[in-house]
Amino acid sequence: MEMSLESLSKEELIALINKEKQSYGEERIAELEEENAYLKSQLEMYKRMQFGQKRERFEGDPAQIALPFEAAVEQIAVQEEILKEKIGYVRKRPNHKGRAALPSHLPVEEIEIYPQGDLSEMVCIGKEVTEELDYEPARFLIKRYIRYKYAAKNGEGVKIGQLPERVIDRGIPSTGLLASILTDKYQDHLPLYRQKQRFAREDIRIASSTLEGWTKEALIKLEPLYEQLVFDMKSKGYWQVDESPIKVLESDKKGACHQGYYWVYHSPLDGMVLFDYQPTRGSAGAKTMLESFKGYLQTDGYAVYEKHGRRKDVVHLACWAHARREFERALENDKARAQIALSMIQKLYAVERKAKEQMLDADAIKELRLNESLPIINELGKWIFEQIKSTLPKSQIGKAMQYSYARWDALSAYLYDGNLLIDNNQIENAIRPLAIGRKNYLFAGSHDAAQRAAIIYSFFAICKKHNVNPYNWLKNTLQNIATINHKDIADLFPQNFSKGQ
Repeated sequence: MEMSLESLSKEELIALINKEKQSYGEERIAELEEENAYLKSQLEMYKRMQFGQKRERFEGDPAQIALPFEAAVEQIAVQEEILKEKIGYVRKRPNHKGRAALPSHLPVEEIEIYPQGDLSEMVCIGKEVTEELDYEPARFLIKRYIRYKYAAKNGEGVKIGQLPERVIDRGIPSTGLLASILTDKYQDHLPLYRQKQRFAREDIRIASSTLEGWTKEALIKLEPLYEQLVFDMKSKGYWQVDESPIKVLESDKKGACHQGYYWVYHSPLDGMVLFDYQPTRGSAGAKTMLESFKGYLQTDGYAVYEKHGRRKDVVHLACWAHARREFERALENDKARAQIALSMIQKLYAVERKAKEQMLDADAIKELRLNESLPIINELGKWIFEQIKSTLPKSQIGKAMQYSYARWDALSAYLYDGNLLIDNNQIENAIRPLAIGRKNYLFAGSHDAAQRAAIIYSFFAICKKHNVNPYNWLKNTLQNIATINHKDIADLFPQNFSKGQ
């Protein structure tokens, strides 16, 4: 018979509640004790894993069943049938519409294949030709120069064959090997220690210090050409400028790397690129190049550039790509207004695509921009001016509007000349290989080493701009830089390199 709570007296009800509490408390205590024991066992296990002996972590239970190391006979047979079927499938020519044409400039190795068996009673009625693209790993060889000596019969002199110019006097690396080492490191981002491993696979033992010395000497040979590049760059009237960090081991603080910077200068009109290493990102870092610059200067919103952009002989151009990024960041903050700004900026880029597709010259580009881009810029400017009044300055949409509003003249300045670009993207593309290389070799050994690296980064960036093979250019330059007339040194610039050399 069930007991009704309504029939209990107040004292009986209180007694029943206390009994239930006690019962619940005992169950809860048991649960907590069980949980505590489990957590203690887990803690002991983690302690053993972290602080115990290595063998203790991996000793197994003696009762544990041994892992199988060989498949059963039946499984092996099934696997063989599967492999047989798959191999037969991959041998069949896959159906496809066609294949890419093979390069015509490569050497061809012909391999003639005749039918098996007796062919004496048969007549050849034709042949089928199949081609494939092959590859052989880089080949090392020794060049042995044997110079013959001749003495005059009358005993009045001796002649000997002249050695070709060598990059490292009395050193063993050829220009080809040095060009390969520098191209692998600074173009393909392969650090010297990995190149050393590759040499070792060919049973060629070269010390790390030797590789570093070869690299240094080869870069020093390029210094006169780099100085000419600096001189020529200073005469250009349109620069794009950006900077990128590089860690340097040489530091005033013990145990710490110094944060240096590559200041990168790009001349869009002729595809010249200059990397200049400086220990600082402050105004002193750009002083060497920018203090004497006159013309159009295109940059992001960094304060150092703003300072130089205010000089009377400089027209400062801002970058629409940076302005666009600010509004893209504001999409989560204020999607409606961010999209309005982005749609108008997109129209500006549509005008640029139109000019490119029609292959217009500079005058025609300027005319197109004044007719189509200027009205868009005016509309966007009026919209920002009105909207910024009712926008929180610290919100992302407020920051985006403020970024463009503060640089409106500089953002509009690309309308002055059809040769000017709408953004700074080309110089960011020139810096990208540096960022990739930084992830591989991490730092430069010294400030001098960082500046020597700036030399080769400059010329490899120019090679890329002018579609020049960097290895071929570097090999040719190392062979000729010591003997070329100083008046003709600019002939060694990558843009002047002939593919036939």
